[in-house]
Amino acid sequence: MIQLEVWGPYALFSRPELKVERVSYDVPTPSAARGLVEALYFHPGLRWHIDKIYVLNPIRFVGVRRNEVASKISGRNVRQAAQGGGQPLYLAASQEIVQRASLLLQDVHYVIEAHFTMTDKAAPSDNPGKFQDIVTRRMERGQCFHTPYFGCREFPAAFRRWPGGPIPTIDETRDLGLMLYDFDYSAPQNITPTYFRARLEHGVLDTQNCEVFR
Repeated sequence: MIQLEVWGPYALFSRPELKVERVSYDVPTPSAARGLVEALYFHPGLRWHIDKIYVLNPIRFVGVRRNEVASKISGRNVRQAAQGGGQPLYLAASQEIVQRASLLLQDVHYVIEAHFTMTDKAAPSDNPGKFQDIVTRRMERGQCFHTPYFGCREFPAAFRRWPGGPIPTIDETRDLGLMLYDFDYSAPQNITPTYFRARLEHGVLDTQNCEVFR
């Protein structure tokens, strides 16, 4: 089991039911928290499971407008260019630019409690103690597989190992409604999202004792 402290100025955990104008959930989803932990250490021989998410700072929203592009380079254009078709493999930002509003979380600070299980892709020399030592060293040294971020890559997260002791969460209890839990990868050709009824209890989101809907 690990306790990872993460913080940053902004976060955006997008609600899937809202399309173009992005709106964040009140707290990180379990899948977003898993992404933060996997950013530190990813290995096919283990699978991360999020147990609890502790909210340390008050939940505050801020609205911003960001410049984005309206399209992306298609795989068809890439294949045609590789075959000598002469398709352009670039986007002219001045022609594709659009402004979109987003409702972000501001001044976020969390502690993620997680554990891992071994998978059938682990090597014979792999064991839980080895993985636990690697993850602990990475948290203490500030090392990562890639830069962790809060929902979007433009919102990077600072991190460290929680030093221990009581976690000073906000004193807030409320129903957060239906929230994205994670994705079911059991059928690679049909990856499906799963959801759960999220509830914040004195600043703690418990993702273990919950019913998951598919």
